[in-house]
Amino acid sequence: MKNNKISILGCGWLGLPLAESLVQKGYSVKGSTTDLDKITLLKDKGILPYQIAISDTEIQADDIAGFLDSDILIINFPPKRRPDIVDFHTGQFQLLVPKIIESRIKQVLFVSSTSVYPDTNETVTESETRIPEKESGKALLIIEKMLLEQKQFNTTIVRFSGLIGYDRMPGRFLAGKKEVQNGEAPINVIHQDDCIAIIESIIKKEIWEEIFNASTDVHPKRREYYELAAEKIGLEKPTFAPTENLCYKIINSDKLKTKLNYQFKYANPLDLLNQE
Repeated sequence: MKNNKISILGCGWLGLPLAESLVQKGYSVKGSTTDLDKITLLKDKGILPYQIAISDTEIQADDIAGFLDSDILIINFPPKRRPDIVDFHTGQFQLLVPKIIESRIKQVLFVSSTSVYPDTNETVTESETRIPEKESGKALLIIEKMLLEQKQFNTTIVRFSGLIGYDRMPGRFLAGKKEVQNGEAPINVIHQDDCIAIIESIIKKEIWEEIFNASTDVHPKRREYYELAAEKIGLEKPTFAPTENLCYKIINSDKLKTKLNYQFKYANPLDLLNQE
């Protein structure tokens, strides 16, 4: 199998099941965690484990060169929530990128977020250039640019919407809350299974040097979605304040569907709630 060695930097909520799926498909997978207690878990799932922690001043790793001795690197750790999020996250990658350059990695898949887009009150595609409001989005845009500019490896960016599925039960997010704002705004989410399938499709089809949005086809209103989500798990429905200044964006994933010939497993978030 070409490019059969894959390293996943960040085996958390998405990275771990992704690693498991890749192992099942015959790839040789290395996975990193910051938590020493997870080393055995990774090993038990057929993943070669590495303990790696990256700050803005140092990389703490038992063997970073060994971890990066792969064909493909999947980078899957979000910006930390902190006041200096832009400087800190940029600093992390200023340390990481030279290590990738020194390695034999030829392809990088960077898991980004649709937080790179501002609320435009319209549909947004990958060509959107307006600056995001969120500091996390500003940090991710800097990292995306940093990776795409490198000549020693090819990078593909996947901008996922809000991640849902399995133990991430959206009914708990707003249950019982009162006068929640922006109830008429359309939501952007994506199921874990679709995230994994999209990443695997990019790898299998060798689609590099691209940027993709990834969000469900259907974008129900926030009020409709979270009321149903709470009801389905037996929690108190949130109540929503009258909408005065609507603030939203609708993530368009047509490029991904066309380029990868991809159909979402869970195209409508409401259908998913009704299945639970």
